[in-house]
Amino acid sequence: MCIRDRIKEKKSLKGKTPSRRKFFKTAAMAGAAAVAMPYVNLGAAQTLKMQAAWPSGANIFFEMAGDYCKMVSDMSGGSLKIDLQPVGAVVKTSEIGQAVSSGAVDMGHWVTAYWYGKNAAASLFGTGPSYGMSSQEVMGWMEYGGGRALYEETVKKVGFDYTGVFHMPMPAQPFGWFKKNVTKVSDVKGMKYRTVGLATNVLTAMGMVVRQLPGGEIQPAMKTGLIEAAEFNNPTSDSQFGMQDVSKHYHLGSFHQSQEMFEIPINNKTFNGLSPANQAILKNAAYAANTDNYFKALVRYSADLSKLMNEHKVNVYQTSDEILAQQLKGWDKVIGDFTKKDAFFKKVVDSQKAYAKRVMKYLLMNQPNYRLAYENEFGPLGKVKI
Repeated sequence: MCIRDRIKEKKSLKGKTPSRRKFFKTAAMAGAAAVAMPYVNLGAAQTLKMQAAWPSGANIFFEMAGDYCKMVSDMSGGSLKIDLQPVGAVVKTSEIGQAVSSGAVDMGHWVTAYWYGKNAAASLFGTGPSYGMSSQEVMGWMEYGGGRALYEETVKKVGFDYTGVFHMPMPAQPFGWFKKNVTKVSDVKGMKYRTVGLATNVLTAMGMVVRQLPGGEIQPAMKTGLIEAAEFNNPTSDSQFGMQDVSKHYHLGSFHQSQEMFEIPINNKTFNGLSPANQAILKNAAYAANTDNYFKALVRYSADLSKLMNEHKVNVYQTSDEILAQQLKGWDKVIGDFTKKDAFFKKVVDSQKAYAKRVMKYLLMNQPNYRLAYENEFGPLGKVKI
Protein backbone atom coordinates (compact mmCIF):
# COMPACT_ATOMS: atom_id res chain seq x y z
CA MET A 1 0.00 0.00 0.00
CA CYS A 2 1.40 3.35 -0.97
CA ILE A 3 1.56 6.35 1.33
CA ARG A 4 -1.30 8.09 -0.53
CA ASP A 5 -3.61 5.07 0.07
CA ARG A 6 -2.74 4.97 3.77
CA ILE A 7 -3.65 8.65 4.15
CA LYS A 8 -7.03 8.07 2.46
CA GLU A 9 -7.82 5.10 4.73
CA LYS A 10 -6.99 7.12 7.88
CA LYS A 11 -9.30 9.94 6.76
CA SER A 12 -12.16 7.49 6.07
CA LEU A 13 -11.92 5.97 9.60
CA LYS A 14 -11.75 9.34 11.37
CA GLY A 15 -15.51 9.97 11.08
CA LYS A 16 -16.51 6.42 12.10
CA THR A 17 -14.43 5.75 15.24
CA PRO A 18 -15.17 7.74 18.44
CA SER A 19 -12.26 9.46 20.08
CA ARG A 20 -10.92 8.18 23.41
CA ARG A 21 -11.99 11.45 25.04
CA LYS A 22 -15.59 11.05 23.82
CA PHE A 23 -15.66 7.38 24.85
CA PHE A 24 -14.60 8.10 28.45
CA LYS A 25 -16.97 11.08 28.69
CA THR A 26 -19.92 8.89 27.62
CA ALA A 27 -18.93 6.13 30.05
CA ALA A 28 -18.63 8.61 32.90
CA MET A 29 -22.08 10.04 32.21
CA ALA A 30 -23.60 6.55 32.15
CA GLY A 31 -21.93 5.67 35.43
CA ALA A 32 -23.15 8.83 37.12
CA ALA A 33 -26.67 8.14 35.96
CA ALA A 34 -26.51 4.63 37.38
CA VAL A 35 -25.36 5.97 40.74
CA ALA A 36 -27.99 8.72 40.85
CA MET A 37 -30.92 6.47 39.90
CA PRO A 38 -32.70 5.14 43.05
CA TYR A 39 -33.46 1.48 43.53
CA VAL A 40 -36.88 0.64 42.17
CA ASN A 41 -38.76 -2.48 43.24
CA LEU A 42 -39.93 -3.83 39.91
CA GLY A 43 -42.07 -6.55 41.53
CA ALA A 44 -45.80 -6.00 41.84
CA ALA A 45 -47.02 -4.78 45.23
CA GLN A 46 -48.86 -7.37 47.31
CA THR A 47 -52.18 -6.23 48.79
CA LEU A 48 -53.91 -7.86 51.74
CA LYS A 49 -57.57 -7.25 52.55
CA MET A 50 -58.46 -6.28 56.12
CA GLN A 51 -61.90 -5.72 57.60
CA ALA A 52 -62.20 -3.76 60.83
CA ALA A 53 -64.93 -3.91 63.45
CA TRP A 54 -65.31 -0.12 63.19
CA PRO A 55 -67.17 2.17 60.79
CA SER A 56 -65.21 4.47 58.50
CA GLY A 57 -65.45 8.24 58.72
CA ALA A 58 -65.18 9.93 62.10
CA ASN A 59 -64.03 6.95 64.12
CA ILE A 60 -60.69 6.99 65.93
CA PHE A 61 -60.46 3.18 66.05
CA PHE A 62 -60.80 2.96 62.26
CA GLU A 63 -58.23 5.75 62.06
CA MET A 64 -55.82 3.75 64.25
CA ALA A 65 -56.33 0.69 62.06
CA GLY A 66 -55.37 2.93 59.13
CA ASP A 67 -52.25 4.07 60.98
CA TYR A 68 -51.14 0.45 61.25
CA CYS A 69 -51.81 -0.14 57.55
CA LYS A 70 -49.76 2.92 56.60
CA MET A 71 -46.85 1.74 58.73
CA VAL A 72 -46.89 -1.61 56.93
CA SER A 73 -46.77 0.15 53.57
CA ASP A 74 -44.03 2.55 54.67
CA MET A 75 -41.86 -0.18 56.21
CA SER A 76 -42.13 -2.32 53.09
CA GLY A 77 -41.39 0.54 50.71
CA GLY A 78 -44.85 0.09 49.23
CA SER A 79 -44.34 -3.58 48.31
CA LEU A 80 -46.88 -4.73 50.93
CA LYS A 81 -50.16 -2.87 51.24
CA ILE A 82 -53.37 -3.40 53.22
CA ASP A 83 -56.80 -2.60 51.81
CA LEU A 84 -58.70 -1.54 54.94
CA GLN A 85 -62.48 -2.00 54.88
CA PRO A 86 -65.03 -0.84 57.50
CA VAL A 87 -67.37 -3.04 59.51
CA GLY A 88 -69.97 -4.79 57.37
CA ALA A 89 -67.99 -4.51 54.14
CA VAL A 90 -67.69 -8.30 54.03
CA VAL A 91 -69.04 -9.66 57.33
CA LYS A 92 -70.53 -8.57 60.64
CA THR A 93 -68.27 -7.83 63.60
CA SER A 94 -68.99 -11.18 65.26
CA GLU A 95 -67.93 -13.01 62.08
CA ILE A 96 -64.50 -11.43 61.60
CA GLY A 97 -62.55 -14.27 63.23
CA GLN A 98 -64.18 -16.89 61.02
CA ALA A 99 -63.86 -14.70 57.92
CA VAL A 100 -60.11 -14.36 58.50
CA SER A 101 -59.76 -18.08 59.22
CA SER A 102 -61.58 -19.05 56.02
CA GLY A 103 -59.69 -16.57 53.86
CA ALA A 104 -62.74 -14.44 53.02
CA VAL A 105 -60.48 -11.62 54.21
CA ASP A 106 -56.76 -11.77 54.91
CA MET A 107 -56.82 -9.77 58.13
CA GLY A 108 -59.12 -8.31 60.75
CA HIS A 109 -59.02 -5.48 63.28
CA TRP A 110 -61.05 -5.94 66.48
CA VAL A 111 -60.67 -6.98 70.14
CA THR A 112 -60.64 -10.43 71.74
CA ALA A 113 -63.72 -9.61 73.86
CA TYR A 114 -65.73 -9.87 70.62
CA TRP A 115 -65.16 -13.63 70.54
CA TYR A 116 -65.25 -14.41 74.24
CA GLY A 117 -68.59 -16.16 73.64
CA LYS A 118 -66.62 -18.95 71.95
CA ASN A 119 -64.24 -19.28 74.89
CA ALA A 120 -64.31 -17.14 78.04
CA ALA A 121 -60.49 -17.16 78.18
CA ALA A 122 -60.47 -14.87 75.12
CA SER A 123 -61.47 -11.97 77.36
CA LEU A 124 -58.34 -12.49 79.47
CA PHE A 125 -56.24 -11.27 76.53
CA GLY A 126 -57.63 -7.75 76.77
CA THR A 127 -60.58 -7.27 79.10
CA GLY A 128 -59.76 -9.41 82.10
CA PRO A 129 -59.16 -8.68 85.79
CA SER A 130 -56.53 -6.04 86.50
CA TYR A 131 -54.40 -7.51 89.32
CA GLY A 132 -52.87 -4.02 89.34
CA MET A 133 -51.89 -4.14 85.66
CA SER A 134 -52.70 -1.62 82.96
CA SER A 135 -52.90 -2.49 79.26
CA GLN A 136 -49.17 -2.00 78.88
CA GLU A 137 -48.36 -4.61 81.50
CA VAL A 138 -50.88 -7.05 80.00
CA MET A 139 -49.10 -6.66 76.66
CA GLY A 140 -45.81 -7.26 78.49
CA TRP A 141 -47.27 -10.49 79.87
CA MET A 142 -48.31 -11.44 76.33
CA GLU A 143 -44.80 -11.07 74.95
CA TYR A 144 -42.53 -11.84 77.93
CA GLY A 145 -44.66 -13.60 80.53
CA GLY A 146 -45.99 -16.61 78.66
CA GLY A 147 -49.23 -15.00 77.48
CA ARG A 148 -48.63 -15.45 73.76
CA ALA A 149 -48.43 -19.24 73.91
CA LEU A 150 -51.67 -19.31 75.93
CA TYR A 151 -53.32 -16.92 73.48
CA GLU A 152 -52.33 -19.11 70.54
CA GLU A 153 -53.70 -22.14 72.36
CA THR A 154 -57.00 -20.30 72.92
CA VAL A 155 -57.20 -19.40 69.23
CA LYS A 156 -56.80 -23.06 68.29
CA LYS A 157 -59.35 -24.18 70.86
CA VAL A 158 -62.11 -22.14 69.21
CA GLY A 159 -61.13 -23.35 65.74
CA PHE A 160 -59.69 -20.12 64.36
CA ASP A 161 -56.90 -20.46 61.81
CA TYR A 162 -54.91 -17.28 62.17
CA THR A 163 -51.83 -15.61 63.62
CA GLY A 164 -52.55 -12.64 65.86
CA VAL A 165 -50.64 -9.45 66.62
CA PHE A 166 -51.68 -6.71 69.05
CA HIS A 167 -51.35 -2.95 69.22
CA MET A 168 -52.55 0.11 71.15
CA PRO A 169 -52.47 -0.36 74.95
CA MET A 170 -55.74 1.41 75.74
CA PRO A 171 -56.15 3.55 78.87
CA ALA A 172 -58.67 2.27 81.41
CA GLN A 173 -62.19 2.55 80.04
CA PRO A 174 -64.75 4.81 81.73
CA PHE A 175 -67.56 3.33 83.81
CA GLY A 176 -69.58 5.33 81.33
CA TRP A 177 -72.69 7.38 80.79
CA PHE A 178 -75.57 7.60 83.27
CA LYS A 179 -78.75 9.59 83.74
CA LYS A 180 -77.42 10.88 87.08
CA ASN A 181 -74.29 10.91 89.20
CA VAL A 182 -73.89 7.43 90.70
CA THR A 183 -71.72 7.03 93.79
CA LYS A 184 -73.12 4.00 95.61
CA VAL A 185 -73.55 0.38 94.59
CA SER A 186 -77.24 0.76 95.36
CA ASP A 187 -77.43 3.50 92.71
CA VAL A 188 -76.64 1.03 89.91
CA LYS A 189 -78.45 -2.11 91.10
CA GLY A 190 -81.13 -3.14 88.63
CA MET A 191 -79.88 -0.61 86.08
CA LYS A 192 -79.94 -1.67 82.41
CA TYR A 193 -76.35 -1.26 81.22
CA ARG A 194 -74.30 -2.02 78.10
CA THR A 195 -70.84 -3.62 78.09
CA VAL A 196 -69.08 -6.65 76.53
CA GLY A 197 -66.76 -9.52 77.45
CA LEU A 198 -66.24 -10.83 80.97
CA ALA A 199 -67.33 -7.39 82.23
CA THR A 200 -70.89 -8.56 81.57
CA ASN A 201 -70.43 -11.23 84.24
CA VAL A 202 -68.72 -8.83 86.65
CA LEU A 203 -71.40 -6.16 86.50
CA THR A 204 -74.17 -8.75 86.62
CA ALA A 205 -72.60 -9.89 89.90
CA MET A 206 -73.00 -6.28 91.07
CA GLY A 207 -76.72 -6.46 90.40
CA MET A 208 -76.78 -4.62 87.08
CA VAL A 209 -78.88 -5.85 84.14
CA VAL A 210 -76.31 -6.13 81.37
CA ARG A 211 -76.92 -6.15 77.62
CA GLN A 212 -74.27 -6.60 74.96
CA LEU A 213 -74.70 -4.23 72.02
CA PRO A 214 -72.43 -3.20 69.12
CA GLY A 215 -70.94 0.27 69.44
CA GLY A 216 -73.19 1.84 66.83
CA GLU A 217 -76.33 0.75 68.69
CA ILE A 218 -75.43 2.19 72.10
CA GLN A 219 -76.59 5.78 71.66
CA PRO A 220 -79.93 4.89 70.04
CA ALA A 221 -80.55 2.32 72.81
CA MET A 222 -79.96 4.99 75.46
CA LYS A 223 -82.25 7.36 73.59
CA THR A 224 -85.14 4.88 73.42
CA GLY A 225 -84.69 3.59 76.97
CA LEU A 226 -83.62 0.08 75.98
CA ILE A 227 -80.68 0.72 78.30
CA GLU A 228 -80.22 3.31 81.05
CA ALA A 229 -76.43 3.49 81.12
CA ALA A 230 -73.53 2.41 78.93
CA GLU A 231 -69.82 2.40 78.32
CA PHE A 232 -67.86 2.09 75.10
CA ASN A 233 -64.23 3.10 75.43
CA ASN A 234 -63.00 6.70 75.63
CA PRO A 235 -64.03 10.39 75.33
CA THR A 236 -63.24 10.55 71.60
CA SER A 237 -65.16 7.43 70.54
CA ASP A 238 -68.01 8.25 72.91
CA SER A 239 -68.27 11.77 71.47
CA GLN A 240 -68.28 10.40 67.94
CA PHE A 241 -71.19 8.15 68.90
CA GLY A 242 -73.06 11.21 70.25
CA MET A 243 -73.32 10.01 73.84
CA GLN A 244 -73.28 13.62 75.05
CA ASP A 245 -76.69 14.05 73.43
CA VAL A 246 -78.35 11.39 75.62
CA SER A 247 -76.49 11.82 78.90
CA LYS A 248 -74.76 14.58 80.86
CA HIS A 249 -73.13 12.39 83.53
CA TYR A 250 -69.84 10.73 82.55
CA HIS A 251 -67.92 8.54 85.01
CA LEU A 252 -64.22 7.98 84.29
CA GLY A 253 -62.07 5.13 85.56
CA SER A 254 -63.36 1.62 86.12
CA PHE A 255 -62.15 -1.90 86.80
CA HIS A 256 -64.82 -3.51 84.63
CA GLN A 257 -62.47 -3.03 81.64
CA SER A 258 -59.29 -1.46 82.96
CA GLN A 259 -57.13 -2.74 80.10
CA GLU A 260 -57.63 -3.67 76.45
CA MET A 261 -55.80 -3.64 73.11
CA PHE A 262 -56.58 -4.26 69.45
CA GLU A 263 -56.15 -7.74 68.02
CA ILE A 264 -55.11 -8.09 64.36
CA PRO A 265 -55.80 -11.65 63.20
CA ILE A 266 -53.94 -12.70 60.01
CA ASN A 267 -55.00 -15.76 58.01
CA ASN A 268 -52.33 -18.44 58.51
CA LYS A 269 -52.13 -19.42 54.84
CA THR A 270 -51.69 -15.77 53.89
CA PHE A 271 -49.13 -15.15 56.63
CA ASN A 272 -47.08 -18.27 55.88
CA GLY A 273 -47.06 -17.36 52.18
CA LEU A 274 -45.33 -14.05 52.85
CA SER A 275 -41.58 -13.57 52.80
CA PRO A 276 -39.86 -13.57 56.21
CA ALA A 277 -39.26 -9.84 55.73
CA ASN A 278 -42.95 -9.10 55.20
CA GLN A 279 -43.96 -11.35 58.09
CA ALA A 280 -41.62 -9.32 60.29
CA ILE A 281 -43.10 -6.08 58.96
CA LEU A 282 -46.66 -7.12 59.92
CA LYS A 283 -45.45 -7.88 63.44
CA ASN A 284 -43.14 -4.91 63.92
CA ALA A 285 -45.63 -2.42 62.49
CA ALA A 286 -47.90 -3.43 65.38
CA TYR A 287 -45.14 -2.58 67.86
CA ALA A 288 -44.65 0.78 66.15
CA ALA A 289 -48.39 1.45 66.20
CA ASN A 290 -48.38 0.77 69.95
CA THR A 291 -46.39 3.89 70.62
CA ASP A 292 -47.93 6.08 67.94
CA ASN A 293 -51.54 5.20 68.81
CA TYR A 294 -50.98 5.63 72.55
CA PHE A 295 -49.48 9.10 72.10
CA LYS A 296 -52.32 10.04 69.75
CA ALA A 297 -54.91 8.71 72.20
CA LEU A 298 -53.66 10.81 75.10
CA VAL A 299 -53.83 13.99 73.02
CA ARG A 300 -57.18 13.28 71.39
CA TYR A 301 -58.94 11.79 74.43
CA SER A 302 -57.97 14.71 76.66
CA ALA A 303 -58.95 17.28 74.03
CA ASP A 304 -62.34 15.67 73.52
CA LEU A 305 -62.89 15.39 77.27
CA SER A 306 -62.35 19.14 77.43
CA LYS A 307 -64.95 19.65 74.68
CA LEU A 308 -67.45 17.43 76.49
CA MET A 309 -67.06 19.48 79.65
CA ASN A 310 -66.90 22.96 78.15
CA GLU A 311 -68.98 22.82 74.98
CA HIS A 312 -71.52 20.13 75.83
CA LYS A 313 -71.75 20.83 79.58
CA VAL A 314 -71.16 17.20 80.53
CA ASN A 315 -70.52 16.55 84.22
CA VAL A 316 -67.39 14.42 84.57
CA TYR A 317 -66.67 12.36 87.70
CA GLN A 318 -64.21 9.77 88.90
CA THR A 319 -65.96 6.51 89.70
CA SER A 320 -66.35 6.20 93.47
CA ASP A 321 -64.15 3.91 95.53
CA GLU A 322 -67.28 2.12 96.77
CA ILE A 323 -68.24 1.11 93.22
CA LEU A 324 -64.64 0.24 92.30
CA ALA A 325 -64.31 -1.99 95.35
CA GLN A 326 -67.53 -3.79 94.44
CA GLN A 327 -66.27 -4.30 90.90
CA LEU A 328 -63.18 -6.04 92.30
CA LYS A 329 -65.42 -8.28 94.39
CA GLY A 330 -67.38 -9.02 91.22
CA TRP A 331 -64.15 -10.01 89.49
CA ASP A 332 -63.23 -12.31 92.39
CA LYS A 333 -66.55 -14.11 92.05
CA VAL A 334 -66.43 -14.40 88.25
CA ILE A 335 -62.82 -15.60 88.14
CA GLY A 336 -63.51 -18.03 90.97
CA ASP A 337 -66.52 -19.49 89.17
CA PHE A 338 -64.71 -19.92 85.85
CA THR A 339 -61.51 -21.38 87.32
CA LYS A 340 -63.51 -24.06 89.16
CA LYS A 341 -65.14 -25.35 85.99
CA ASP A 342 -62.49 -24.61 83.33
CA ALA A 343 -58.92 -25.89 83.84
CA PHE A 344 -57.57 -23.98 80.85
CA PHE A 345 -59.13 -20.72 82.03
CA LYS A 346 -57.41 -21.31 85.39
CA LYS A 347 -54.10 -21.93 83.60
CA VAL A 348 -54.30 -18.51 81.91
CA VAL A 349 -55.34 -16.74 85.13
CA ASP A 350 -52.52 -18.38 87.10
CA SER A 351 -50.02 -17.18 84.50
CA GLN A 352 -51.35 -13.62 84.68
CA LYS A 353 -51.30 -13.60 88.47
CA ALA A 354 -47.70 -14.83 88.63
CA TYR A 355 -46.58 -12.13 86.20
CA ALA A 356 -48.61 -9.36 87.90
CA LYS A 357 -47.42 -10.29 91.40
CA ARG A 358 -43.75 -9.88 90.46
CA VAL A 359 -43.87 -7.07 87.88
CA MET A 360 -46.41 -4.87 89.67
CA LYS A 361 -44.56 -5.24 92.99
CA TYR A 362 -41.62 -3.50 91.34
CA LEU A 363 -43.65 -1.02 89.33
CA LEU A 364 -45.99 0.13 92.10
CA MET A 365 -43.17 0.47 94.63
CA ASN A 366 -40.98 2.32 92.17
CA GLN A 367 -43.58 4.74 90.79
CA PRO A 368 -44.04 7.92 92.81
CA ASN A 369 -47.55 9.25 93.36
CA TYR A 370 -47.85 11.29 90.16
CA ARG A 371 -51.11 12.80 91.35
CA LEU A 372 -49.21 14.59 94.12
CA ALA A 373 -46.95 16.22 91.55
CA TYR A 374 -49.92 17.15 89.35
CA GLU A 375 -51.90 18.71 92.19
CA ASN A 376 -48.81 20.46 93.51
CA GLU A 377 -48.71 22.41 90.26
CA PHE A 378 -52.34 22.65 89.14
CA GLY A 379 -54.39 22.23 92.31
CA PRO A 380 -57.01 19.59 93.28
CA LEU A 381 -57.64 17.26 90.34
CA GLY A 382 -61.41 17.55 90.42
CA LYS A 383 -61.29 21.35 90.20
CA VAL A 384 -58.78 21.69 87.36
CA LYS A 385 -60.29 23.22 84.22
CA ILE A 386 -58.96 21.97 80.89
